[in-house]
Amino acid sequence: MSQSPSICPTLVYADAKAAIKQLTEAFGFTEHAVYEDEAGGVVHAELAYGNGMVMLGSKGTGGEFDKLMTNAGPAGVFIHVDDVDAHHSRAVEHGVDVVMEPRDQEYGARDYMARDIEGNIWSFGTYAPGTDGP
Repeated sequence: MSQSPSICPTLVYADAKAAIKQLTEAFGFTEHAVYEDEAGGVVHAELAYGNGMVMLGSKGTGGEFDKLMTNAGPAGVFIHVDDVDAHHSRAVEHGVDVVMEPRDQEYGARDYMARDIEGNIWSFGTYAPGTDGP
């Protein structure tokens, strides 16, 4: 990754190791960094996808962010992908809970949505935020 992204969604998981496994294997993220505490909990992880990144960690670490996220609900994250159908096929092969099959949108994009192992909704599509179109 040549330049740090300006925006990084940050999530906490009861089982951050399982989340990392799902995000890398089923959704195609790559591990940039994973830091664990003495008990094996994920204190901080950074996973890259294209020129973007998501940060995550384990619930119950006692850190400030962990405390603030205690009663937070699931999050929704959008990831731009060039080939929605190939990405969807990979997710299905790994048993991901697809909540919206790939479809063409009236604004010209194609996308699908999936729920991760702890309820966060991930949208993958051809729409490119900040541009004039998909």
